[in-house]
Amino acid sequence: MSATASEISFNLTPDAVDRVAVLVAADNEGSIFRVAVLGGGCSGFQYEFSIDNAVNDDDQILKLTTTNGEPVTVAVDEMSLQFLAGSELDYKQELIGSYFAVSNPNATASCGCGTSFAI
Repeated sequence: MSATASEISFNLTPDAVDRVAVLVAADNEGSIFRVAVLGGGCSGFQYEFSIDNAVNDDDQILKLTTTNGEPVTVAVDEMSLQFLAGSELDYKQELIGSYFAVSNPNATASCGCGTSFAI
């Protein structure tokens, strides 16, 4: 099922979309970027980002465009979407390194490194 970011209330910043495009381009043609929430991590749940070649039946698909006009496809499964509602994925580049960061209004606590959270 294809949807816009506003329909599934999960969004990516322009920096995140541009970085996803670079990562997907380095993989096989037709690859998609997958965002998921998994159990585990020091705070209860953790984010997972991966490159995938398949769309699952329960995926919500975001069709996004980079700042250069390139198409980008992002998949989020329905279960993960419940935890990501209203969230935004950003890509940060700092002196200590570069990374994806999720701003999640549903999280009541998170670990120091920001990769896991509690609801």
